[in-house]
Amino acid sequence: MKTLKFIVIALIGLMGLTSQAQKKLYTYPLGVQAYTFRNHFPKGVEQTLDIIQKMGFTELEGGPQKGQTAEEFKKMCNDRGISIPSTGCGFEELQKDPQAVADKAKALGAKYVMCAWIPHKGNDFTFEDTKKAVEVFNAGGKVLAENGLIFCYHDHGYEFRPHEKGTYMDYIIQNTDPKYVSFEMDVLWTIHGGGAATPQELLKRYGNRWKLMHVKDLKIGVIGDKSGHEPAENDVVLGTGQADWKKILKLSKKAGIQHYFIEDESNKELENVPKSLEYLKSL
Repeated sequence: MKTLKFIVIALIGLMGLTSQAQKKLYTYPLGVQAYTFRNHFPKGVEQTLDIIQKMGFTELEGGPQKGQTAEEFKKMCNDRGISIPSTGCGFEELQKDPQAVADKAKALGAKYVMCAWIPHKGNDFTFEDTKKAVEVFNAGGKVLAENGLIFCYHDHGYEFRPHEKGTYMDYIIQNTDPKYVSFEMDVLWTIHGGGAATPQELLKRYGNRWKLMHVKDLKIGVIGDKSGHEPAENDVVLGTGQADWKKILKLSKKAGIQHYFIEDESNKELENVPKSLEYLKSL
């Protein structure tokens, strides 16, 4: 009888653990944006990648550092068990030579190419800038798609200025071809867009147009101004800022996002990133 009672208790405990595992929100590889370590890479690429590896990251969004080829950087990452699912490109690069962008991405073994900035004068992001971006993204994204790559535009806050019944960001998403243009949500900059739409609303509205995510939190009390600029100290440890990560991750999972990159733009990355990792793993 005692043996049977023990078995029943053990089974109940096992069921509880299984239930907890099923409820776990973050079930993806741990990724980081290379910009987080912008102050470290110039001092030594290999030692910086060692830091990234020791933190437990297995995915990196980035590319070769100054004086390196894509192949050299990829090998350094591979030697440390780090893959490069996504890399970046400048707006002008995509506009002038999308094939060169594609060639570099393929040399890195990347599947995604992200662009994080649309050129504009000062803080004056206009409808003309928006229309030009749509044109460049459609054309460049087509070339990347022909090379087996997925182009993503990374929002930066200034696109949430009002336009007709929505925003410039709505216009960009609605007027780019889904076959050629997808998106990477930067959670901090989406919040910093000034409340035009929350990350949750945008994930619901555009679903699988979102392919990547920058996991980044904005300090409580900061009110966004649609500028695309923010003091470094307002980038805080995940879970201590304004983002509702449980809701965001539930919706991003539903949208099909597979790659999440912690990006810490503060000047306390060695202190903040491990804390952010622990929070993410706890969800």
